[in-house]
Amino acid sequence: MINTNAIFNIQTEEEFEDFALKIFKFQFENNRVYRSFCDLLYKHPSDVKTIQDIPFLPIQFFKTHDVLSSKKPIQTTFTSSGTTGSMTSKHLVTDLKIYEESFNKAFQQFYGHIEDYVVLALLPSYLEREGSSLIYMADALIKQSNHLESGFYLNDLSDLKNKLTSLDSEGKKILLIGVSFALLDLVETHQFNLKHTIIMETGGMKGRRKELIREELHQQLKQGFGAETIHSEYGMTELLSQAYSKGNGIFYTPNWMRILTRDTEDALSIQPKGKAGGINVIDLANINSCSFIATQDLGRVNKNGSFEIIGRFDNSDIRGCNLMVL
Repeated sequence: MINTNAIFNIQTEEEFEDFALKIFKFQFENNRVYRSFCDLLYKHPSDVKTIQDIPFLPIQFFKTHDVLSSKKPIQTTFTSSGTTGSMTSKHLVTDLKIYEESFNKAFQQFYGHIEDYVVLALLPSYLEREGSSLIYMADALIKQSNHLESGFYLNDLSDLKNKLTSLDSEGKKILLIGVSFALLDLVETHQFNLKHTIIMETGGMKGRRKELIREELHQQLKQGFGAETIHSEYGMTELLSQAYSKGNGIFYTPNWMRILTRDTEDALSIQPKGKAGGINVIDLANINSCSFIATQDLGRVNKNGSFEIIGRFDNSDIRGCNLMVL
């Protein structure tokens, strides 16, 4: 049995690879969907010697199958947002404590103690539906911040403007976490000159606005908030861990998460660092679902393990996913 607590104590690349290979074997033996996928690729644990040998499950399986490696009761189901009539992803979670430990330890790794921050969450599109893993995380961070001023904001931008301006002028450390379109709405109606506030965008226009490239989005937000940098969070329904950027779109993973890229023409071929390709994620916190996921994002991994997102596959561009007829 794998000690899930030990996952969050990983310190070295050797420890990470050792855990990843153990979890691959565990999920091969206990996850029916992932086992079928590996069998179609003729990949058996005896063939897998390094993390580059591990098969990555296309993320679309979370829309069509129950991706589970545990027989425990399901505690909650996280779902993705989607347009009306579209199929959404579902992440069946059998142990919420693992998710809580993941986001708490990752936040502490990159930002320190949550108790030091006033947490303001501007996440209207997520608050308006059920099953958001981002709302679950933001709610937990708000409660742990121990500041009465912490809280969610839906559409009352004037109230948020007054709160932000007041708290920042008092010198309080503030984390403003928001979906991109709502942050743009805020700076289009109010101008700021914030000195003690981290602005963290979680991506996504959610159909509310025209999609912007990151540089354009961040430039508008920097001007509107009077900030030197815009932080970002890289997470998704199908993952129980998040990566963070403190500026310039360069993301870093917590110690139990890694990013690789795959060849866009050969989905089973892992590329060397520095070469752009499809983003593959190893998230060891996903021990009870699947820790090895091929996403629809395009990106590049740098020599030091940090990574950048440079776009998304359009559906017609996805190669190597013709194995989805399980």
